[in-house]
Amino acid sequence: MQKRIVITGIGAISPIGLNIEESFDSALNGKSGISTIESFDPTDLPVKIAAEVKGFDPIELLGRKESKRFDRFSQFACVAARQAIKHGNLDIDSINTEKFAVILGSGVGGILTLSEQYDVMRNRGASRVSPFLIPMMLPDMASGRVSMDLGAKGPNFSPVSACATGADAIGEATEMIKRGVADLAIAGGSEAAICPIAIAGFASCKALSMNNEDPVKGSRPFDLNRDGFVLGEGAGVLLIEDLEHARKRGANILAEIIGYGSTSDAFHITQPSPGGEGASRAMNIAISQAKIKPEEIGYINAHGTSTPMNDKFETMSIKSVFKDHAYKIPISSTKSTTGHLLGAAGSLEAAFSIMVLKNAEIPPTANFETSDPECDLNYVPNKSIKTNTDTVMSNSLGFGGHNTSLIFRKFSS
Repeated sequence: MQKRIVITGIGAISPIGLNIEESFDSALNGKSGISTIESFDPTDLPVKIAAEVKGFDPIELLGRKESKRFDRFSQFACVAARQAIKHGNLDIDSINTEKFAVILGSGVGGILTLSEQYDVMRNRGASRVSPFLIPMMLPDMASGRVSMDLGAKGPNFSPVSACATGADAIGEATEMIKRGVADLAIAGGSEAAICPIAIAGFASCKALSMNNEDPVKGSRPFDLNRDGFVLGEGAGVLLIEDLEHARKRGANILAEIIGYGSTSDAFHITQPSPGGEGASRAMNIAISQAKIKPEEIGYINAHGTSTPMNDKFETMSIKSVFKDHAYKIPISSTKSTTGHLLGAAGSLEAAFSIMVLKNAEIPPTANFETSDPECDLNYVPNKSIKTNTDTVMSNSLGFGGHNTSLIFRKFSS
């Protein structure tokens, strides 16, 4: 009999909250985390807005010495992982740590440290570059640091699939537990890329919103007047367990993960494949693995970046999979309030999807004002709605043609 895999804990650091409860409550109320950039002076940049994490104090949470040796994305990861452990009431001393995995990814890794230390070298010489540059910038360091912090001695690695990274980490951790390689895992993504070079780079490829005058409305997924995504930062982390392992320790089970689909467009480095066919295949694979009918999906947390092409083609892909039922499914993009967390987007949105099951309420797509004839589904505009669904889907799509779909269900014995 195939193992059942469950979620028992959630950790989240986001632009709209410093834990999952605060973040989800803000999402439900359409509270935006987007504002004019405060962490540096954006005057000379074409884009001056982002979704920054406010009020996060790494020294208080990690200690002065350790926090200075962690890039911000690793700081987020460690704190969110500790939250997931606490939320899941996991006593690490009571488990087999050799079967405790950490699968935690990042899209760009320690770009803040790399950017800062390049300036040091240019202005003060190579001898002044920090000896911690390399271990701080490596994308696997969030996963490595979390493993060390928790004493998790099982498999430990960092998937990188651009904006699908966090979702793929959850999916691959699930498959690993099914294979018996691990009993439980910390899985998700972490990102901290709000810096001048990242803003300039995304702006140059015409991916970012230029709505500098009204930052809160910069991210407007599926709206006719959308003009790009807003860069965000943070982490989303899940504690995932084999059902029997969770039962033996008396864990509170939040949801069951029943489907994971991952595909490639094999088409273009930034544009979706025609008609969103790659995303359609990922959803179909997840539905097939879940052994459910498409009509059983009662909510979709869409990738919904607020870019003209993504939202159009994601809409097409949902229609391809769900046919007439597509018009009946509540769909929302929480990026309308959090911005786009890149490698952490999929895991934060997976966490939100689980919270939909727990709270029986669907967060809205904020800033939805003008309908787009090519985006004509139910995007839950501007106000949350109640739901009684027991099955939800979370989609993540990334540069490079990565497509990932996760399906969660209310747990029943």
